[in-house]
Amino acid sequence: MKTIGLIGGLSWQSSIEYYRIMNELTTKKLGGKHSCQCVMYSVDLDPILILKDENNWEKVNEIIKDAVLRVENAGADFTIICSNTMHKSVDFIKDEVSKPILHITDVIGNTVKNMGLRNIGLMGTKFTLTEDFYRKPLEEKFGLNIVVPDEEDIRLIHRIIYEELDFGIINSDSKNKFIEIINKLKEKGAEGVVLGCTEIPLLVKQEDTELPVFDTTTLHATAAVNMALGL
Repeated sequence: MKTIGLIGGLSWQSSIEYYRIMNELTTKKLGGKHSCQCVMYSVDLDPILILKDENNWEKVNEIIKDAVLRVENAGADFTIICSNTMHKSVDFIKDEVSKPILHITDVIGNTVKNMGLRNIGLMGTKFTLTEDFYRKPLEEKFGLNIVVPDEEDIRLIHRIIYEELDFGIINSDSKNKFIEIINKLKEKGAEGVVLGCTEIPLLVKQEDTELPVFDTTTLHATAAVNMALGL
């Protein structure tokens, strides 16, 4: 079993889900009392959020690079960043670390493509929805057509993530608003929806919509276990 390095705290609520999913899946695959062999470095989220809002990604990249190097020094054979938005840093740090980083868009792109879908709705922070670092790989590498919410809904999603989900607040009104946005994406031609923020699956589940839902937390954690076990 390879050792997985996790960059957590982005937020810690979803980091818990990563840890739970990976251990449950390892036990299921190996039986007995087997658990996931991993190391986690959990960053302090608040300064990172401030730096992102200030558009100081150079400093954010340094924080993430430092975190990756810490888990590598602790014995990680590869790393996963437990956040969709923070994958913006990967292109800037991948040549400065020594072990592979399992990119979340590779996991999502392969999953969607294997289902034979092409038009995919995307929900996430304003960074994920409006910048190229997430959408471009899905479009160019996997040939997907990414459908995003309108500007007003992007602001709403971002606010709920920042002001509620990052604090572990699960609000039924916010859940209904997210479902309304998913329905709008369906009207725009989406054949499925990527929950492109690791906190969104805390609020929205597959049973909440008829569209196939791609839970990035579960898919990323599952791919990490399969990679660790050589599956």
